[in-house]
Amino acid sequence: MTSATTARTTTLVRPDLAPDGTRQPVVDIVIPVLNEELALPGCIKTLHAFLSASFPLPWRITIADNGSTDRTWSIAQEHSETYEHVFARSLDIRGRGAALKQAWRESPAAIVAYMDVDLSTDLDAFLPMVAPLISGHSEVAIGTRLARSARVHRSAKREIVSRAYNLIIRIGFGAGFSDAQCGFKAVRADLVRPILDTIVDDKWFFDTELLLLAEYNGLRIHETPVDWYEDVDTRVKVCRTAWDDIRGLWRMAWAMSTGAARVPVPRRSELAPLHPQATIAEPRNPLLAKLLSFAMVGVASTVLHTLLYLVLRTAWSPAVANLAALCVATLFNTEANRRWTFRRHGGPPLRAHFRAGLLFALNYLVTTVAVTAAVAALPEHGRGLEVVTLLVAYLAVTVFRFVALDRWVFRSAGPTFTP
Repeated sequence: MTSATTARTTTLVRPDLAPDGTRQPVVDIVIPVLNEELALPGCIKTLHAFLSASFPLPWRITIADNGSTDRTWSIAQEHSETYEHVFARSLDIRGRGAALKQAWRESPAAIVAYMDVDLSTDLDAFLPMVAPLISGHSEVAIGTRLARSARVHRSAKREIVSRAYNLIIRIGFGAGFSDAQCGFKAVRADLVRPILDTIVDDKWFFDTELLLLAEYNGLRIHETPVDWYEDVDTRVKVCRTAWDDIRGLWRMAWAMSTGAARVPVPRRSELAPLHPQATIAEPRNPLLAKLLSFAMVGVASTVLHTLLYLVLRTAWSPAVANLAALCVATLFNTEANRRWTFRRHGGPPLRAHFRAGLLFALNYLVTTVAVTAAVAALPEHGRGLEVVTLLVAYLAVTVFRFVALDRWVFRSAGPTFTP
């Protein structure tokens, strides 16, 4: 962004004007390409004609070549010389995500967008997608092929994989967006650039990572239904890409659980807004991130509980050894979940302590009854049966404990904790 759009101000600004008064693009449409010598000429011709005829904001097209070995780069250079408002840049590394991160960082535009070179998405949806960013309604805008009013023509295989993948995101992360991978997106450049520095993936998972980080850190995502026609010559390996995406989701869940996904997104008061009344929502707390954090804390607590029980059992009875081990493990578990899973700062109030104590009593009752009954019923199996019984009972109570901590113990224990 230029200094005209990064200075503090309380008035509506002109993002299309540079400090010297020259006209800047408001929207920069990036076309990432890799060995697309056949598709690129038609894409630029069609897109340039469309924008020139019907797009009301100052714009430019950026061709981002990321490691082509055919004539793609020379064609990009030729088009940048032939067409007005077409810019070409070359990267030495491959990956759609890498190309977009670099091009978006360097763009002078207030809004940066991208679309696939095959133009599978109908261009009539472009202005409706960008409009909420200009008005201040949203900070991120995407095209969705899964809305009721979208018209999509693609194979059953891609339809099933896409819907299953997006369902995992919506259930696991509580995401409010419906289509993570549609190649038709636009973002507020000044608000998204800090997130770009956090994104790890340089390939196809870039889209999902961008959206999850944006929503997690309080940016609003607007969806525009699109008409989409599958490119039968696509090079995307659907199953392999889906597997890489699943691995990426686990990495994102870990980042959210540990606080690594928190990004210092600029506040509106620190930027020249495109719209003076726009605000940013509070960060989200996805279910999958909670579950993963709770599971990791639970594993650590279970190991601690079991080891302490084995040590104390050499001198004490099963009931006493279990009580002492459970006290220590529960204290660790509650504090770890308070800080990392449910993110509460400060000490929980007395009511939360009392409720956690009731859960502790239930945990102790269930595990003690289980291990004592096992020893009485099958004494010949020795210490091994005790340990197995203890583990099974403890894990069963843990499932109930998660729901109780989230919905009951910590529900009103204080504001969200930010590391």
